[in-house]
Amino acid sequence: MTGESKPIISWRSIPSLNASHCALTEAAELEPLWKTTQLSFTGGGGSGIRCNFACVSVVERVERRNEFAPTWAQLVKHPLAILACVPKDAALFAAGAVAGAAAKTVTAPLDRIKILMQTHGIRVGQQSAKKVISFLEAITMIGKEEGIKGYWKGNLPQVIRIIPYSAVQLFAYEAYKKLFRGKDGELSLVGRLAAGACAGMTSTFVTYPLDVLRLRLAVEPGYRTMSEIALNMLREEGVASFYYGLGPSLIGIAPYIAVNFCIFDLVKKSLPEEFQKRTEASLLTGLVSASLATLTCYPLDTVRRQMQMKGTPYKTVLDAIPGIVARDGLIGLYRGFLPNALKTLPNSSIRLTTYDMVKRLIATSQKEFQRIVEENRNKQQQKDLHWPNCLHMSED
Repeated sequence: MTGESKPIISWRSIPSLNASHCALTEAAELEPLWKTTQLSFTGGGGSGIRCNFACVSVVERVERRNEFAPTWAQLVKHPLAILACVPKDAALFAAGAVAGAAAKTVTAPLDRIKILMQTHGIRVGQQSAKKVISFLEAITMIGKEEGIKGYWKGNLPQVIRIIPYSAVQLFAYEAYKKLFRGKDGELSLVGRLAAGACAGMTSTFVTYPLDVLRLRLAVEPGYRTMSEIALNMLREEGVASFYYGLGPSLIGIAPYIAVNFCIFDLVKKSLPEEFQKRTEASLLTGLVSASLATLTCYPLDTVRRQMQMKGTPYKTVLDAIPGIVARDGLIGLYRGFLPNALKTLPNSSIRLTTYDMVKRLIATSQKEFQRIVEENRNKQQQKDLHWPNCLHMSED
């Protein structure tokens, strides 16, 4: 500073800063600066001026949580922002559960027909020379023996199972994708396949006993409730019976979900941006991915169903595959494929499309919520501009 320079003191108001003396002592146990510190400067004439002062460091302001959150009136006016108040993980979990339950209920008759076609040979055993029934024969048999309700027999445990199954699967897929990302933050093809495989195995293992109960209720006569079947299985076959066929289920679901989810993500990502957000694009993408996954993995589903049956002669996948081929031929591994395709394709498309739509809806709601927060923050800052100066200086 040269001898001709003149000192200049300026002060400005700091929005939202409490200007009282007490505010300067709240965060410290020491004597406040405005009591103990003095500022002294000398002008060009040599006379000194001394005054008490307080020094305030300007740092990034830490906002109180929910300080600018939307009010109830604002949420009512902008209802989309309400969804942002729900934790994202909970919203995605619920979306997967609802989508799975709705899809399974709609396609339950086809699922029942598929199971009867898959298990007919092992159920009739030596009682009948006819070891195979067709799609139309299965439909007719259910209608004659059980009526309309028979087409939805076993649907309750299926819905009870699919709620946690679908929710866990979709939620786990998002979690595993984060886990398998590379150092650059990108998800490779192998990482995407691994995430899908792990998600499928996780959801299958968690809900497998319910799948066994659903199958027994659907194909074994004389049982009316899940509890009845569960108690009988515990009494006659032990706890291990709830996990019959788990091996082929895990082996089958891993490639199925890996292929299904991976193709869905990659095809959707390759579409032009204006088509990615369209519902029909999600449905078509889901249909393609489910078709390829079903065609690839269906034989393991047949093996799983036959291993779940009471009195099954198969103990391992290696026993089941040659056994089924010897009894029914190679086509036996694809028995029930038509109703399964009619069921699985729309089922998978509905689930993936619903999940995709909910993710986009959540992102939109978060943007709306943030927009309201910014509006509230700007309004508060406008009010703060009218507050008195935050620095108080008093002359000795």
